Amino acid sequence: MTQPWTSADDVRRELDAVDYLVDDGMATALHLALTLEQPLLLEGEPGVGKTAAAKALARALGADLIRLQCYEGLTASEALYEWNYQRQLLAIRLAESRHETLSDADLFTEEFLQERPILQAIRAKGPVAPVLLIDEIDRADDEFEALLFEFLGEASVTIPEIGTFVAQRRPVVVLTSNRSRELHDALRRRCLYHWIDFPEPTRAADILRRAVPAATEPLIGSATEFVGRVRGLDLDKPPGMAETIDWVSALAALGAAELVPQDVVRSLSALAKTPDDRASIIAAVEGATLGQPGSTG
Repeated sequence: MTQPWTSADDVRRELDAVDYLVDDGMATALHLALTLEQPLLLEGEPGVGKTAAAKALARALGADLIRLQCYEGLTASEALYEWNYQRQLLAIRLAESRHETLSDADLFTEEFLQERPILQAIRAKGPVAPVLLIDEIDRADDEFEALLFEFLGEASVTIPEIGTFVAQRRPVVVLTSNRSRELHDALRRRCLYHWIDFPEPTRAADILRRAVPAATEPLIGSATEFVGRVRGLDLDKPPGMAETIDWVSALAALGAAELVPQDVVRSLSALAKTPDDRASIIAAVEGATLGQPGSTG
């Protein structure tokens, strides 16, 4: 792949242009993944922007985004390829009507091959290599990881009946994981790795300005501080950046120009994701253990 960006600063600038703000670590990780043409494994708490990173990268590169959403029980036929059995059956019946017989070599050809996301990424013919997002790989079974080794290491997929397809132009591959289970060392060895942490307050405020232009500066400042303190509570699901954006959007939709306790409680459906977390945040607000919402101290 012709690398359009020559430095981490280029990556940061191009992603900024599509409203995805990254720190030095993330910009460097993406730059290396593009330059070395290696898959990039992104880990971090839910809601820190792992999936959004792949989407933003595709927009910035002008590339197609191919997404493989992982889940328990995901199989090769759903991720790599499968055979179009209906078309094969029709071909057999048509041959029989002509008093002909088809062999396996006639039926297992590219004519009857159905591409799934990974093979689609390998065989992509567009002017720009696609971005393949393998999302939440930790949700798939251990065995599924082994199916990815050839692709991640060699950018190829072997189909026993036909042969090996090798990408003429390596796709940009981004894997994400919420660390719901440990990934196999063999998968990690085939990827560059970056941990996305919650953004520090200044960058979080910058992200909110881009994502929620209707929010006032006082609301952004106090909401950013408030979420930082909420993460210090013993919560089941600490709010990530995605929840923070949803929450500030909700506050703006309610007409809040500043953060006051009543609005915190009214809008908690966007911030707290379990009954226990909702109760904990309300108790902390009422008990002032989070400080006065809207204050800067």
